[in-house]
Amino acid sequence: MPELPRNLHHIYIENSGQPEPYTSRAGGSTPAPPTRDRAAHADALLGSLNAALGEVQAGFRAERAADEPGSSGFILEFRMPVGAENFVEKLEDRRQQIEVLSVSDRGENGLVASVYVPISAQQHFIRKIQRYRDEETAKGKPKNEPLVARVDTIALGAFDSVYTDDLNSLPDPGGSIWWEIWLRAGERVAFNQAVERLGIRTSTESISFPEREVILAFGSREQIGRCVVESGAIAEVRIAKDAPSIFLELGNEEQRDWAENFAARIVPPAADAVTVCILDSGVTREHTLIHPALDPADVHKFDPNWPDGDSAAWRGHGTAMAGLGLYGDLLPQLLSNQPVHLTHRLEVVKMLAHDGQPHEPRLYGAITRECATRPEVAQPHRPRVHCLAVTSANGTNRGRPSSWSAALDQLAFGNGDVRRLIVVAGGNIRDGINRQDYPGRNDLEPVENPAQAWNALTVGAFTEKDTILDPTFEGWSSIAPVGHLAPCSRTSVAWERKWPIKPDVVLEGGNWADLGESTDSPDDLSLLTTHYRPAFRQFQAFGDTSASASLGARLSAQILSERRNAWPETVRALVVHSAEWTPVMRAQMEEAANQTQRGALLRRYGYGVPVLGRAARSTFNDATIVSEDSLRPLRLQGSEVKTQDMKLHMLPWPVDLLTELGLTQVQLRVTLSYFIEPNPGERGWKGRYRYPSHGLRFALKRGAESIDQFRGRINRAVALEDADLTDAATAGEDGWYLGQIRDVGSIHSDIWSGSAAELTRRNALAVFPVAGWWKEKPQLGRFNRDVRYALCISLRALEAENIYTSIAAALEVPVEITIEA
Repeated sequence: MPELPRNLHHIYIENSGQPEPYTSRAGGSTPAPPTRDRAAHADALLGSLNAALGEVQAGFRAERAADEPGSSGFILEFRMPVGAENFVEKLEDRRQQIEVLSVSDRGENGLVASVYVPISAQQHFIRKIQRYRDEETAKGKPKNEPLVARVDTIALGAFDSVYTDDLNSLPDPGGSIWWEIWLRAGERVAFNQAVERLGIRTSTESISFPEREVILAFGSREQIGRCVVESGAIAEVRIAKDAPSIFLELGNEEQRDWAENFAARIVPPAADAVTVCILDSGVTREHTLIHPALDPADVHKFDPNWPDGDSAAWRGHGTAMAGLGLYGDLLPQLLSNQPVHLTHRLEVVKMLAHDGQPHEPRLYGAITRECATRPEVAQPHRPRVHCLAVTSANGTNRGRPSSWSAALDQLAFGNGDVRRLIVVAGGNIRDGINRQDYPGRNDLEPVENPAQAWNALTVGAFTEKDTILDPTFEGWSSIAPVGHLAPCSRTSVAWERKWPIKPDVVLEGGNWADLGESTDSPDDLSLLTTHYRPAFRQFQAFGDTSASASLGARLSAQILSERRNAWPETVRALVVHSAEWTPVMRAQMEEAANQTQRGALLRRYGYGVPVLGRAARSTFNDATIVSEDSLRPLRLQGSEVKTQDMKLHMLPWPVDLLTELGLTQVQLRVTLSYFIEPNPGERGWKGRYRYPSHGLRFALKRGAESIDQFRGRINRAVALEDADLTDAATAGEDGWYLGQIRDVGSIHSDIWSGSAAELTRRNALAVFPVAGWWKEKPQLGRFNRDVRYALCISLRALEAENIYTSIAAALEVPVEITIEA
């Protein structure tokens, strides 16, 4: 039986999970420390440490005037072998205000951990090393061996110790550039005093995180180095990342009456409709197709002195985004005579300077935050989706967070109350791609900054366009086959596995074509959208991941229009939940020899192509339950933070119907979406330095398990994850298509396949917490917070006539059938 018409609302329920006490148990074996000659190793470390302290005591900053205030501490640089990441936290001692500032992986040169040490605690590491040399534990092991034996060398830290970008990117000495300065919490005054003494200029914008404040500073490498040493305020230094200034304009002359005919068919949105908020180069509101959905009061500018409207410097990028965000690809709608019912409106914030000229770097995380919140001041109760296609090739280090991506995560998370859905473009391969390099080059070109944000919905591009009719391109052929990744689209294949799967989904972004060694992007392979100069042209060709992000924002707004009070986490979940791989993507997934290869394809295509019908509606034989719920992951027991609750969701399967189907294959899809609170800073991303506040996971009870056995299996899985270990032997088993490769980031989706009869016994699903910095840092007081999550559960049984009604009845939800006009 085919899938039936999608004319049923999803089954929405709230707080359906049953809270249960839950404690994760530590687990996993700890690798032994390196074998050392104990006395010789201790003496070598003490020698280098005493030399560093001697420099501190001698006042090695002799060039500073005698009356200038000095730092209240200094930086020590600890070099450790790769693999010692879990032991970095042992360098910190909160009681003595000793703080790990940053951890950098220097490849063959090992790890460099920079540690701030107050003057009052300068003997701390000397005592640790002496006890390692002279004392034993009750088991006869050297005291402090887990840490001291893993330290190769100790030196006095300076600029290089806290510089966490690629060392090869360092500018030549002498020249001044903009730097991104990551300050220790509460150290802004000391930093301001130092930059004033040293003549360093700083930006007005800043971003604050739980343990860091980020600000830009303009100066030479030598000046910043002195500031590091003299202020004691700087935890990290990075090169400032600017926003890109390259956007592609493709011509496509159209007749004015096409636009007027189209405009006559528009049914405008309601005044209080959901909005898509475009953060870009502005918009030409006067365009015939734009102004029905954009009020003058909903047009904003970051700088009030900028001119109104869109900009030639950015080739009308914002107006092109707005057209796609409202209507999608205009071409099929121009050829239709059907009414165009708009379910959502536009808001526009001009985020990019109107003249497009190079300017001093700005802290784009702070600018994005300011731009995203402007419309909220004017319309605080309006449901909205934010759309950002401004990305930068700089600042994405194999998936590691940047200040910009962390600002997006913080903006989405809000204060735990106001949450935001942010749709961001994955970024483009900017200089074109040829047939020989596709798609291998896409797997090597990483998703751009800030699209690595955990809480954002990152959209990449695929294409179904391959027909070229323009005689100018006679003989040319499209590069990407239909249903494949668009040639422009970047991926996260080259990232470290622990970072999120990006893009999350892919949408149409157009194609490229070639003829011999020449490549181009013909209009026929692009999408059609609104032009920013309607006095001269009504439409323009547009593509790449900017187009895909616009389509993703439009889809999200359409979902939100179906249920205005849906959480941002829920809308993101429904987009991912509705995504399916195209036949060619699915064929590659099936051909993957193992989960590693399948994981690489997942990082290329995300979860596939989302569709509004599946995202918004159910059918009688494909029913979706949407649960919005919360749990309290942590509790304070004495002075220790421990895990508290998991939620158990009992699944309301129509047992009689499924039993009757017997061995007939059915599919269960589960998607879990939640937002994390970020805590950025390059400190190894292990233990107490984890980036996310918390993690959530889901697990399905197996047929032969009791609930108690189910809990035990969850505890074992969490023990491995908390120890940064995995059990590769179980990945992909037990009917799940992705298995453990889904468990990164803050959205997880997977499909279980099996017999209908077997599913009747798999009638419970648990959502449970895993470790994050909320647990590892009790001094920050986040252990008493509830966390929200959205859970989508779909049962697809195409051989059944009606599973929806039985599930709805079990949950006491009325059946609503929608008949489209």
